[in-house]
Amino acid sequence: MKFKLIYILFLNFSISWAQTKMTPEDYINAFKDDAIKEMHLHKVPACITLAQGMLESGNGNSALCRNANNHFGIKCHKEWGGETYIMDDDSAGECFRKYDNVLDSYSDHSLFLFSRSRYAPLFELSINDYKGWCYGLKKAGYATDLKYPERLIELIEHYKLQDLNARAIESTPNKSLPANDALKSDLALREVYRFNHIRFVIAKDNDSFYKIAHDFNIELEDILEYNDLSKSDKLTYGQKIYIEKKRRRALEPYHVVQKNETLKSISQLHGIRLTSLCKKNRLKADDKLKIGDVLYLRQKKNLPK
Repeated sequence: MKFKLIYILFLNFSISWAQTKMTPEDYINAFKDDAIKEMHLHKVPACITLAQGMLESGNGNSALCRNANNHFGIKCHKEWGGETYIMDDDSAGECFRKYDNVLDSYSDHSLFLFSRSRYAPLFELSINDYKGWCYGLKKAGYATDLKYPERLIELIEHYKLQDLNARAIESTPNKSLPANDALKSDLALREVYRFNHIRFVIAKDNDSFYKIAHDFNIELEDILEYNDLSKSDKLTYGQKIYIEKKRRRALEPYHVVQKNETLKSISQLHGIRLTSLCKKNRLKADDKLKIGDVLYLRQKKNLPK
């Protein structure tokens, strides 16, 4: 009787697990909006983000995904400042990044690609060139699987994920995507997101700093201060606006400067105060940056002896 009861409990657990297991369609429906928002904010094609999430997380069913909200298999790497999750992978007891929520995982995936120089050529491609992105990810060393590009392409084409960014046009890292009606609709609500434990919103069409301040009962001067802006600065559609103070340190240890980036844009990208970023790197806010420069985001840059 005892063994029969144990078997019944195990059977019920197995049925419950099967019922909660996500299908590819479930995953797409649950996270496609996050992928689109990341495309708008950080210029990683939505179909690439979603396909990688599906592949790396087993459609949201992997232990790493369920226990650590890590959808992209990103390991800790040197000086990761967030929480960690230890599990066996290529080696025993490897360190993986752990996130508070799914959007943090999606945002960190974008920043992981955007802040490393080896992925820089990808951002020169058309946002609709998903095959170029897939082969570029493999060439840059994102995965060791020799069939990684083909597996991503198969997912994208089978589930027609390329349709998610069919409305986008070729874009450089610091240019906004077009304010088309479909994307406007997606971002129409004043949703609040978090990254690096900071709340932010995405500017809507015909938005203003005053409207954002009013919606959250914050002084206009505070909104400008939080984002290192002045009243003369213009707000653009899709811009990330923090509604509380940025932090003194970022999650990533460093950032490799890409084309057209400034200290202010990097500050916004990583959610680190402009004054802290400058102080850590012994720079002034109006200093010019060169492509390939390395900026420290968590510790101070040491002067050469």
